[in-house]
Amino acid sequence: MFIVNLKYTKPLDEVDNYLEGHIAWLLQHFEQEDFIAAGRKVPRTGGVILVKSMAKEQIEDILKQDPFQAIADYELIEVEFSRALGGFDNLISA
Repeated sequence: MFIVNLKYTKPLDEVDNYLEGHIAWLLQHFEQEDFIAAGRKVPRTGGVILVKSMAKEQIEDILKQDPFQAIADYELIEVEFSRALGGFDNLISA
């Protein structure tokens, strides 16, 4: 699976201008079951998305469609979990 770490590069008032499109993009990929979880960082300096296992090129193509490309930098971290707390076992093969 992948962890996508977004870091805002613009002030929050500019980020908010792209928020509606970003949320629509997120919902599309939740419906397609590409994404496992997503949320804001605290404090609000960016966000994190958990992405199911797929080819790195595929997730890179998905990320290119995010309206937040205009206001954020992306760090893509691939991880293979080998252990998980009960109830999170599906992350091991996600």
